[in-house]
Amino acid sequence: MKKLNFIGVILFASSILTSCSTPKMAFNLNEMERSRVLKNAELYLTETPVTVTNSSCTRSAGTNHDFYSEGDYWWPDEQNPNGPYIRKDGFTNPANFTAHREALIRFSQISGALASAYVLTKDEKYAQQLVLHLQAWFVNQDTKMNPNLLYAQAIKGVATGRGIGIIDTVHLVEVTKAIEAIENSKALSKADLATIKLWFSDYLNWITTHEYGISERDNGNNHSVCWTMQVAAFAALIKDEKTMDYCRNFYKSTLLPNQMEKDGSFPLELKRTKPYGYSLFNLDAMSSICQILSTKKDNLFTYTTTDGRNIELGMQFMFPYVENKSLWPYQHDVMYWDEWPVRQSSLLFGGLAFKNNKYIDLWKSLNPNSTTPEIIRNTPVRYPLLWVLK
Repeated sequence: MKKLNFIGVILFASSILTSCSTPKMAFNLNEMERSRVLKNAELYLTETPVTVTNSSCTRSAGTNHDFYSEGDYWWPDEQNPNGPYIRKDGFTNPANFTAHREALIRFSQISGALASAYVLTKDEKYAQQLVLHLQAWFVNQDTKMNPNLLYAQAIKGVATGRGIGIIDTVHLVEVTKAIEAIENSKALSKADLATIKLWFSDYLNWITTHEYGISERDNGNNHSVCWTMQVAAFAALIKDEKTMDYCRNFYKSTLLPNQMEKDGSFPLELKRTKPYGYSLFNLDAMSSICQILSTKKDNLFTYTTTDGRNIELGMQFMFPYVENKSLWPYQHDVMYWDEWPVRQSSLLFGGLAFKNNKYIDLWKSLNPNSTTPEIIRNTPVRYPLLWVLK
């Protein structure tokens, strides 16, 4: 099997309406990104599926079909080397088991590229290759992943898994977009589609009812936002309108008023040791919720709290610091400061929603092809074309 670099390839469409009113752009986004999309999709045509069953860790308390990862910022205690790990916020332990997370990110990248190529060309070969990966992850009994995250972000000597680990499956969000894009292709059988949707239904039930899911929902920072983004995307795939309504209300009543300050900043992210990267990540995730859930009758992009907080305020706060990072008045991130920003999806979604070419132009100018694993892990929206399809 050929080894892949985790390259986040970005593509999108221009003349496609979002759920909100989309402005007419002065450039053709399809054509601008077409060659890059097809180039990457061609590479992925030769890749075989890799799921959680391809690797294992002796520290996992789960089975071969259970996703397993370890807390990023947890390290051996120098004073007690054989004891429980201790936390060093912002500093990733390179000895952690990451194979399942890498496989999931790879799956997301492949899904996004192949589905986008199918959208652009309607060539069934892209859908056929994507179906092989979907079958491996969700259908085939020998290789599928169990629809839960009981063993994610474990900590040696502390926990076999944590609710906070649910953020690891944020990379399944774009997979759902890829599934929607090829749903009517000849390559995806009705039986496989039903099985795939059942998997997501089971996982949606787990993350909305299990104690880990509840704790992640109520975590309070970007974890709550990413929980909502996942729940919204999974519910949209299976047409669970009740759960989508719940997420809309949760965004309005909890996420926006509790996480955004009146100046548009995210105080809970600013207090971290990587405040710049986390602020970008949280804004991307929050705008993604708006992109998934907004309708003509209920536009989350324009929803405003009684004291004036809305997603555009968050855009206005971060824009100057994305345009010129040297203006950032807060602490610099302890890791990966130089690698940010990249093509932040909030700029594209916000630019479309607010008819703001300034946001779009800045988005176009940023790096779409980061090769830094940590940056790729925190940019789950890699193929915006799939996000604006209707």
